[in-house]
Amino acid sequence: MTLLEMTVVILVLMSMISVLFFGAQAWKRGSDRAQCILLIRSVQQGVRSYSNLYGLNPGSMAPNLQSQVIGFGRFVAQTPQCPGNGDYTFGQQYGNEVIPPIGSLYMDCSLAGSDDHVPEESSDW
Repeated sequence: MTLLEMTVVILVLMSMISVLFFGAQAWKRGSDRAQCILLIRSVQQGVRSYSNLYGLNPGSMAPNLQSQVIGFGRFVAQTPQCPGNGDYTFGQQYGNEVIPPIGSLYMDCSLAGSDDHVPEESSDW
C-alpha cells in the first residue's frame, strides 16, 4: 500500500466515525425524551390513581399530594430525575396540593420547550 492509499483509507474511516458519532447523539436525545415522557406519564397516572382511590375530583385539594404519590410503597417508587438533565416541577400550574384537571400535567419538565422533549398532547394520561 502506498502512503496515498493509506491516507484515503484513514479519511474514509474518520468520516464514518463522525457520522456514527452524530447518530449516537441523536439516539441519546431520543432515548432521553422517551424516558422523560415515561416518567411524566407514570407520575400522572399515579396522581389519577390516587384521586380515584380516595374519591377526589380534578381541582380537589389533596394535602401532601407529592408525598402521597411518590415514595417507596407508593404509586411511583422514587422521585424521578430527568435523563436529559432537566428539572421537574410539581403542581406548577394549579398548585402542589391540587389534583390537576383532566388534560393538565401534575409534573412538568424544564426542557419541555426544547426539541419536543415532552409531547404537546397528554389529555389521555
